[in-house]
Amino acid sequence: MKYCKLRHVTAAALAFALAAPIGAQGVSEAVDAPAGRSTRQGMKFIGHGTQASVKGPAQNFTGSVRVDPLFTANAPSRTTGAYVTFEPGARSAWHSHPLGQTLVVTAGVGRVQSWGGPVQELRPGDVVWTPPNVKHWHGASPTSAMTHMAISEQQEGKAVTWMEMVSDEQYGR
Repeated sequence: MKYCKLRHVTAAALAFALAAPIGAQGVSEAVDAPAGRSTRQGMKFIGHGTQASVKGPAQNFTGSVRVDPLFTANAPSRTTGAYVTFEPGARSAWHSHPLGQTLVVTAGVGRVQSWGGPVQELRPGDVVWTPPNVKHWHGASPTSAMTHMAISEQQEGKAVTWMEMVSDEQYGR
Protein backbone atom coordinates (compact mmCIF):
# COMPACT_ATOMS: atom_id res chain seq x y z
CA MET A 1 0.00 0.00 0.00
CA LYS A 2 1.66 3.22 -1.09
CA TYR A 3 0.20 5.80 1.29
CA CYS A 4 -1.59 3.94 4.12
CA LYS A 5 0.53 1.79 6.39
CA LEU A 6 -1.42 -1.29 7.47
CA ARG A 7 -0.17 -3.13 10.55
CA HIS A 8 -1.72 -6.10 12.28
CA VAL A 9 -1.37 -5.74 16.05
CA THR A 10 -3.15 -7.02 19.05
CA ALA A 11 -5.55 -4.12 18.87
CA ALA A 12 -8.15 -5.57 21.20
CA ALA A 13 -6.16 -4.33 24.19
CA LEU A 14 -5.72 -0.90 22.60
CA ALA A 15 -9.39 -0.64 21.64
CA PHE A 16 -10.58 -1.67 25.07
CA ALA A 17 -8.09 0.63 26.82
CA LEU A 18 -9.17 3.61 24.73
CA ALA A 19 -12.89 2.91 24.80
CA ALA A 20 -13.50 1.32 28.21
CA PRO A 21 -16.07 3.24 30.23
CA ILE A 22 -13.79 4.54 32.95
CA GLY A 23 -16.72 5.48 35.18
CA ALA A 24 -17.69 1.79 35.32
CA GLN A 25 -14.32 0.91 36.87
CA GLY A 26 -15.25 2.19 40.30
CA VAL A 27 -14.43 5.87 39.90
CA SER A 28 -17.02 7.92 41.73
CA GLU A 29 -18.68 10.73 39.86
CA ALA A 30 -18.71 14.36 40.93
CA VAL A 31 -22.08 15.60 42.15
CA ASP A 32 -22.04 18.80 40.07
CA ALA A 33 -21.09 17.18 36.75
CA PRO A 34 -23.53 17.24 33.81
CA ALA A 35 -25.54 14.07 33.20
CA GLY A 36 -23.31 11.31 31.87
CA ARG A 37 -20.12 13.25 32.50
CA SER A 38 -18.03 13.57 35.60
CA THR A 39 -14.77 15.02 36.78
CA ARG A 40 -12.39 13.98 39.50
CA GLN A 41 -9.03 15.58 40.16
CA GLY A 42 -9.15 17.38 36.81
CA MET A 43 -10.05 14.26 34.82
CA LYS A 44 -13.11 14.09 32.59
CA PHE A 45 -15.16 10.89 32.38
CA ILE A 46 -17.78 10.19 29.72
CA GLY A 47 -20.11 7.35 30.58
CA HIS A 48 -20.80 4.63 28.02
CA GLY A 49 -24.06 5.32 26.18
CA THR A 50 -24.33 8.95 27.28
CA GLN A 51 -23.62 10.30 23.78
CA ALA A 52 -26.24 9.62 21.13
CA SER A 53 -25.40 7.56 18.04
CA VAL A 54 -25.87 9.40 14.77
CA LYS A 55 -26.55 8.15 11.26
CA GLY A 56 -23.74 8.79 8.80
CA PRO A 57 -24.99 11.56 6.47
CA ALA A 58 -25.84 10.51 2.90
CA GLN A 59 -23.58 13.23 1.44
CA ASN A 60 -20.55 11.54 3.12
CA PHE A 61 -21.49 7.83 3.06
CA THR A 62 -22.97 5.22 0.74
CA GLY A 63 -25.21 2.75 2.55
CA SER A 64 -26.08 2.46 6.24
CA VAL A 65 -23.47 3.86 8.63
CA ARG A 66 -23.73 4.57 12.37
CA VAL A 67 -21.31 6.84 14.25
CA ASP A 68 -20.96 6.40 18.01
CA PRO A 69 -18.97 9.33 19.42
CA LEU A 70 -16.37 8.39 22.02
CA PHE A 71 -14.66 11.69 22.79
CA THR A 72 -14.19 15.20 21.47
CA ALA A 73 -11.09 17.36 21.65
CA ASN A 74 -10.33 18.92 25.02
CA ALA A 75 -7.91 21.85 24.63
CA PRO A 76 -5.01 21.85 24.29
CA SER A 77 -5.55 18.36 22.78
CA ARG A 78 -7.02 18.22 19.28
CA THR A 79 -7.80 14.48 19.28
CA THR A 80 -11.29 13.09 18.61
CA GLY A 81 -12.55 9.53 18.49
CA ALA A 82 -15.60 7.52 17.47
CA TYR A 83 -16.72 4.01 16.67
CA VAL A 84 -18.04 3.82 13.12
CA THR A 85 -20.12 0.85 12.00
CA PHE A 86 -20.67 0.18 8.30
CA GLU A 87 -23.35 -2.30 7.19
CA PRO A 88 -22.41 -4.63 4.28
CA GLY A 89 -21.57 -2.59 1.17
CA ALA A 90 -21.51 0.73 3.07
CA ARG A 91 -18.52 3.03 2.73
CA SER A 92 -17.31 6.57 3.21
CA ALA A 93 -16.85 9.08 0.43
CA TRP A 94 -13.31 9.94 -0.58
CA HIS A 95 -11.88 12.21 2.10
CA SER A 96 -8.68 13.35 3.81
CA HIS A 97 -7.64 14.48 7.29
CA PRO A 98 -5.41 17.53 7.85
CA LEU A 99 -3.37 15.76 10.55
CA GLY A 100 -3.92 12.13 9.53
CA GLN A 101 -6.14 9.39 10.95
CA THR A 102 -5.75 6.08 12.77
CA LEU A 103 -8.33 3.31 12.35
CA VAL A 104 -8.49 0.29 14.65
CA VAL A 105 -10.76 -2.41 13.24
CA THR A 106 -12.76 -4.01 16.06
CA ALA A 107 -15.28 -6.24 14.24
CA GLY A 108 -16.23 -7.60 10.83
CA VAL A 109 -14.52 -7.35 7.46
CA GLY A 110 -13.83 -4.06 5.74
CA ARG A 111 -11.96 -2.31 2.98
CA VAL A 112 -9.70 0.72 2.70
CA GLN A 113 -8.05 2.42 -0.26
CA SER A 114 -5.83 5.44 -0.79
CA TRP A 115 -6.11 7.34 -4.08
CA GLY A 116 -4.28 5.41 -6.80
CA GLY A 117 -3.61 2.42 -4.53
CA PRO A 118 -5.16 -1.04 -4.33
CA VAL A 119 -8.23 -1.86 -2.23
CA GLN A 120 -7.02 -3.52 0.99
CA GLU A 121 -9.07 -5.91 3.13
CA LEU A 122 -9.44 -5.11 6.83
CA ARG A 123 -10.08 -7.54 9.71
CA PRO A 124 -10.36 -7.20 13.51
CA GLY A 125 -7.03 -6.17 15.01
CA ASP A 126 -5.83 -4.38 11.87
CA VAL A 127 -4.60 -0.82 12.39
CA VAL A 128 -4.45 1.68 9.54
CA TRP A 129 -2.55 4.98 9.73
CA THR A 130 -3.41 7.41 6.94
CA PRO A 131 -0.96 10.34 6.76
CA PRO A 132 -2.12 13.97 6.61
CA ASN A 133 -4.01 15.06 3.49
CA VAL A 134 -3.98 11.62 1.83
CA LYS A 135 -7.19 11.05 -0.14
CA HIS A 136 -8.78 7.74 0.91
CA TRP A 137 -11.98 5.87 1.78
CA HIS A 138 -12.95 3.00 4.07
CA GLY A 139 -16.00 0.85 4.69
CA ALA A 140 -17.44 -2.65 5.01
CA SER A 141 -16.99 -5.53 2.60
CA PRO A 142 -19.91 -6.37 0.28
CA THR A 143 -21.02 -9.26 2.53
CA SER A 144 -19.96 -8.30 6.07
CA ALA A 145 -20.45 -5.32 8.36
CA MET A 146 -17.33 -3.67 9.82
CA THR A 147 -16.73 -1.52 12.89
CA HIS A 148 -13.61 0.54 13.50
CA MET A 149 -12.46 3.07 16.03
CA ALA A 150 -11.50 6.27 14.18
CA ILE A 151 -9.02 8.62 15.86
CA SER A 152 -8.00 11.92 14.32
CA GLU A 153 -6.90 15.41 15.26
CA GLN A 154 -8.50 18.71 14.40
CA GLN A 155 -6.59 21.52 12.75
CA GLU A 156 -8.26 24.89 13.21
CA GLY A 157 -11.42 23.04 14.32
CA LYS A 158 -11.55 20.74 11.26
CA ALA A 159 -10.75 17.00 11.26
CA VAL A 160 -11.88 15.94 7.78
CA THR A 161 -12.32 17.25 4.23
CA TRP A 162 -15.06 15.37 2.35
CA MET A 163 -14.79 14.81 -1.40
CA GLU A 164 -16.68 12.83 -4.07
CA MET A 165 -18.48 9.55 -3.47
CA VAL A 166 -16.70 6.25 -4.09
CA SER A 167 -18.12 4.57 -7.20
CA ASP A 168 -19.13 0.90 -7.31
CA GLU A 169 -16.19 0.32 -9.67
CA GLN A 170 -13.71 1.92 -7.23
CA TYR A 171 -15.28 -0.05 -4.35
CA GLY A 172 -14.69 -3.24 -6.32
CA ARG A 173 -18.18 -4.63 -6.81
